[in-house]
Amino acid sequence: MKAAVVQFKASTNKEINLKKIISYIQKAASKNATLCAFPEFMMFYTNSTQTPKQLASLSETITGNFVNTIAKTAKENRIQVVGSFYEKSRKKDRVYDTSFVIDKTGKVISTYRKIHLYDALGFRESDKMASGSKIAKPVKTTLGKVGMMICYDLRFPEMSRSLAAAGSEILIAPSAWVKGNMKEEHWITINKTRAIENGCYVIAPDQVGNIYCGRSLVVDPYGKILLDMKKKQGIGYIDIDLKKVEKTRKILPLLKNRRTDVYPTLKA
Repeated sequence: MKAAVVQFKASTNKEINLKKIISYIQKAASKNATLCAFPEFMMFYTNSTQTPKQLASLSETITGNFVNTIAKTAKENRIQVVGSFYEKSRKKDRVYDTSFVIDKTGKVISTYRKIHLYDALGFRESDKMASGSKIAKPVKTTLGKVGMMICYDLRFPEMSRSLAAAGSEILIAPSAWVKGNMKEEHWITINKTRAIENGCYVIAPDQVGNIYCGRSLVVDPYGKILLDMKKKQGIGYIDIDLKKVEKTRKILPLLKNRRTDVYPTLKA
């Protein structure tokens, strides 16, 4: 099955971005992709001058125009879509960073609110965002069972392992990876490691431009980089073969070889 990975520079205007997103979905479908994956913050780019109140005022619900328009486009083009948006929160002046999976009928079949907020290296996402409280169960797609993560979640191996142990064959991580010292090296290493240690595919669409590094990746279950989009805006295509997952987990049975009976005994 063919997956489409979108890398683009989001503007601060969500209507402009939505038009681009619709165009990317249509193009991916025309190339016979079965799923189209977008980066984090695809809704719009928010800079340091935007206040929490301003961000909250632009957020929407899962049934709002942004996601509904994407769902309608997915249905019209018979393609699955993975993306993210700023979701309204009950907490004052806070939003959720929420990803979603839409099936070919235009139905939202899974949502996930980012658990690990990027409060590191001089950034504080928690000043504008509320964190999610649970990991979403893997969801069945035509590519395989998909586990959802978002950007900074990739730095926490416990999460990807939990998703793999629950049946994920593919991890999809919409991202907006900030540029900086050694950041691209971290990005590449972490994505490869999550794939190797779990014997699964990792699909990581990333923002490019503004403060982000690009380098959207697809890594196979043995750690081979199948796609690296460098700094280019556009769509990359890759074939996903679940037999690779089965074969890798058979010859390198890391999930089976875990000693979960021993790990919890260690105390700080």
